[in-house]
Amino acid sequence: MSEPSPVSPRRRMSKQQRHTQLLQVARELIRDAGTGEFTLARLADRAGVTKPLVYDHFGDRDGVLAELYREFEARQRETLRAALGETEPDLPPVADLVAGAYIDCCLAEGRELADVVAALTGSATLNRLRQEAEAAYLDMCREALTPLAGPIDTAGLQAIVGAGDALARSALDGRISPERARDALARVVTAVATENRHPTSEETS
Repeated sequence: MSEPSPVSPRRRMSKQQRHTQLLQVARELIRDAGTGEFTLARLADRAGVTKPLVYDHFGDRDGVLAELYREFEARQRETLRAALGETEPDLPPVADLVAGAYIDCCLAEGRELADVVAALTGSATLNRLRQEAEAAYLDMCREALTPLAGPIDTAGLQAIVGAGDALARSALDGRISPERARDALARVVTAVATENRHPTSEETS
């Protein structure tokens, strides 16, 4: 009979590795039981670390939730940036990509993101994060759409976010399909982009 293999010693993580691990475990906890049951003590227990270590990384419960929200927004912008880098500079495909990136990222997060946002509602931290994240996302949309359709005002761009949130919720609830959500948002993007565009001489001839 062969002798059992020796147990490998637990590898020490760097602070950044531990931070990443704790956020992943936090996502799992919220996925399993929602934010109502989420505490730093449960996070420490699930991750196999001490409570003081978790407090050192996040400060408090809202600190974890804010980090999860920040991660989502960063992924959403990166998804759009990568997609825009691979498409032709024409309004229909760009509108499709802006819409697809928004809906797909919301669906990928599922109910976890909705729970995190709900738990942080009324938080000054979340309000600041949402304003910063929305501004960064809309700047990307403006940069992608303006060369194809002319100047776009902020109110129009905010309409894209509002419509995207509503359509993503409907898709998550199963009231519409993801494809329908993407298509509807692409139409909103196109309408916003072309609202103030003046027809060219070729279009009026």
